[in-house]
Amino acid sequence: MNKTHTALEDSNQESGGSGRSYMLWPFYFVLLLWVVFWADSRFMLDLYHLGVLPGSAAGMFGIFTSPLIHGSLMHLVNNTFPILALGAGLFYFYPRIAWKVIIVSWLASGLMTWLIGRESYHIGASGLIYALAGFIFLCGILRKQANLLALSLLVVFFYGSLVWGVLPIEDTVSWEAHLGGAFAGFGLAIYYRKSPPRSKKYSWELVEEEVEEAESHDNIPEEIWNREAWEEYSGSNHGIRYIYRTKEPDDLNADS
Repeated sequence: MNKTHTALEDSNQESGGSGRSYMLWPFYFVLLLWVVFWADSRFMLDLYHLGVLPGSAAGMFGIFTSPLIHGSLMHLVNNTFPILALGAGLFYFYPRIAWKVIIVSWLASGLMTWLIGRESYHIGASGLIYALAGFIFLCGILRKQANLLALSLLVVFFYGSLVWGVLPIEDTVSWEAHLGGAFAGFGLAIYYRKSPPRSKKYSWELVEEEVEEAESHDNIPEEIWNREAWEEYSGSNHGIRYIYRTKEPDDLNADS
């Protein structure tokens, strides 16, 4: 029973804790975006200057800050729900690499925007959204697991129209950031294709494993099982050594 409890705790730790903790970080990030937008609007800070300005050395600073800045309320609303949904999916299914994916996607999309973007300020978190969508979609395809494939299909169903965002159709849309994010997401999916996703095991599955393990010991000879149990208990192998020597003639006479 203690072993089952420990295994359940390990499963919870692997999934980022109990409850719905996988939703906390996306929620905190969205909350930060709304606070920044409120401060920019309330105090007229003109934070768009913190966006990526391609071809400018000073504009490289926007690689780090541009996802935090949004030009309008509708711009922010359109990015809020994809961040919550895709972020929750990332932290739920890939908790071990979630932060690495976010950091690399953040920087890669911004850098590509700076390299190929038009001479204008590029702002918004849409590059990060494209990276997350691309990563989750391709990961499900490469891993060929039922739950991950289902998640990929959901991404296509809800965000399939994102594909048009990587084309230079609208002048007011930063397709360069979208394209950079998509490439970053696909590249990360290929790079981390062998990284194991979250594997949640329920209590009855863990109990079944314990039963199978216990039954496997029935096939072990008792003397071997006892010896292994003693070695596990003592922490080392123990043996008995016999030291003897041949008696000399003088010793034999003395004994008689």
